[in-house]
Amino acid sequence: MSKLTLGAYPHMLGFEQLERLLERSAKSGNEGYPPYNIEQTSDDSYRITLAVAGFAEQDLAITIEDRQLVIRGRQSDDSDGRIFLHRGIAARQFQRMFVLADGVEVGEAVMENGLLHVDLTRSRPETVVQTINIRKG
Repeated sequence: MSKLTLGAYPHMLGFEQLERLLERSAKSGNEGYPPYNIEQTSDDSYRITLAVAGFAEQDLAITIEDRQLVIRGRQSDDSDGRIFLHRGIAARQFQRMFVLADGVEVGEAVMENGLLHVDLTRSRPETVVQTINIRKG
């Protein structure tokens, strides 16, 4: 089976970065923790919601790295002197990555009832019509 590349389409110029983004997104892994939702809140806005019960705001970090939204969580182990008969809620760290398209900006992040909401907006580019003059050679 051969790999399909955007280079196979000569009329699509300058899309090499899109191909790299798709490859990077595929390599980011399909881990299931923490669970999340992505919803479209309007024509130009989205909301990512992660279930982060047990995490405090200071346990979470949200960064943008090379057009990727990266959400990390690291809980401190507060079991000093405590004796657990059963420990089903472990202090667990995670990293979730979302590739952002050009023009998508990260808005605010809000913690509410164990859910972390991250709002995104997409700016619409202006439609530009440009005439190119032909010069005699």
